[in-house]
Amino acid sequence: MSFRVAVIGAGRMGKLHARIISEMSGAELVCVVDTNEAAAKAVARQRNCQAFASTADVLDLVDAAVIAVPTLRHIEAARPFVAAGKAVLIEKPICNDPAGARELIELARKTGAVLQVGHTERFNPVVLAMQKFDIRPKFIEAHRISPFTFRSADVGVVLDMMIHDLDLVLKLAGGNVENIHAVGINVIGAHEDICSARLMFDNGCVANVTASRLAIKTERKMRLFSEEAYISVDYAKKVGIAVRKAANMDLIQMAREMDVEDLAELAETVDYTKLLHFEELKVDETTEPLRQQAEAFQRSVVEGAPPTVPASEGLAALELARDIVEAVKSYHWDGASSPRSGLDILKKAQP
Repeated sequence: MSFRVAVIGAGRMGKLHARIISEMSGAELVCVVDTNEAAAKAVARQRNCQAFASTADVLDLVDAAVIAVPTLRHIEAARPFVAAGKAVLIEKPICNDPAGARELIELARKTGAVLQVGHTERFNPVVLAMQKFDIRPKFIEAHRISPFTFRSADVGVVLDMMIHDLDLVLKLAGGNVENIHAVGINVIGAHEDICSARLMFDNGCVANVTASRLAIKTERKMRLFSEEAYISVDYAKKVGIAVRKAANMDLIQMAREMDVEDLAELAETVDYTKLLHFEELKVDETTEPLRQQAEAFQRSVVEGAPPTVPASEGLAALELARDIVEAVKSYHWDGASSPRSGLDILKKAQP
């Protein structure tokens, strides 16, 4: 089967997808589609393909589409291709609301269309290296913060940024979320710009997830604690370490056998970190996550391989994101009896 692709959307992500598909072996970037014809033509000229203003004009020209338009337009852009049985890779989140995602999933079931969600962090080389340890985390801590980029202002930070970590947390933790405690605040617009959520799973795992798009620095980190090991990764720097319990039993046993006074004396002469045995994650820094994602999509279309991130998992991350936003909206800032709750707390505090 051929792999003729249309990229829908000529913005930042559309340009990246167009570049990667145009460079892939066995793939043909047929066209770029955007209601802004000038933008579509600019990308098309750069990638030596056609430009169109409407998806209706390209349905018969391609085997697959990459949806890279704003989140609020995902379902509108994806629906015609899924209805025609064409494969679709849709940027995260799959939609802005679960109902739209379920509509696309049901439509794909009826037409047999491949529907993959662009949770690109799954292809981050650090995440791939971390998964080789196959641990069962009991506690997960994730931080994803950055300065304001002026992009994705149509959704809040939960759908814009936190959803990357929500997808990973669901994949790593297993089980079902039983309880959510979340607090967030909007500063720039109507949607939350900062959010911190605590998730409790029915299998005992607990996850603390924080996201901000109003920070003064960029940071993307995750830490996992399990009975077997502790793993710390930095997505941005593409580095990570693992501390295995089995490799440190001598140190643990030594510390257990010493009393408080002996430990205090030891602290004066010994650097604990020098005693600790840890290993650096073997990370393939040449890996480009967006390219690996596109190649996985190609395998699903051409070879029939299952999608790396099926629509059902994209829906699960979206539903969790929605529940977190609802928890943020019901948060009482001054206690349960407080009339001040949810977003716009800064606005309400003004005289």
